[in-house]
Amino acid sequence: MITTRCILRRAAIEQDRDEAEGGRSKVEKEKPSFEPSGKLTEDTNTYKGVVIKYNEPPDARKPKLRWRLYPFKGEQTLPVLYIHRQSAYLIGRDRRIADLPVDHPSCSKQHAVFQYRLVPVDLDDGTTVKRIRPYIIDLGSANGTYLNGERIEPQRFIELREKDVLKFGFSTREFVLLNEKSNEGGASDTEMPKRSPSLSP
Repeated sequence: MITTRCILRRAAIEQDRDEAEGGRSKVEKEKPSFEPSGKLTEDTNTYKGVVIKYNEPPDARKPKLRWRLYPFKGEQTLPVLYIHRQSAYLIGRDRRIADLPVDHPSCSKQHAVFQYRLVPVDLDDGTTVKRIRPYIIDLGSANGTYLNGERIEPQRFIELREKDVLKFGFSTREFVLLNEKSNEGGASDTEMPKRSPSLSP
């Protein structure tokens, strides 16, 4: 049987315990949160068991124009990379997932993405049309992505133009961007472009 004396004794014990703990307030239990945590989406963007850092934007499109990258290492020309068959190309050191592998140790496993986007373009007559344009985005790589010798800002789409030169990390390879209409000046489709003096290291 519980008596008044027992109740008072328990209250005194609890008060002594609270004082011994230095007057610490009780910690409230964490309440359940039903907000999205993002943990489920982390697992959905995997390819060959690797979590991909990049998701394509809603305006991603496959190009109609046949774009190519012409790689150079010093004065040596390397095989042409045809980059018109899909809407995005992952560039990086991880050969399991990279569409365009780069093996230089200064490049990140997931370094950058070459992305085609359908964007509005203002014409000279004041009208606006939508066109598919090439972009590059650096995925926060340690040693950066360079466009025409300038390091680009990470995690931001940068529009590319014909004859732009890309470099990744500290690699000496340079990639010149051209398309199927670039050689209407006389070069054949399989012929490499002449390397301009501005591309010299």
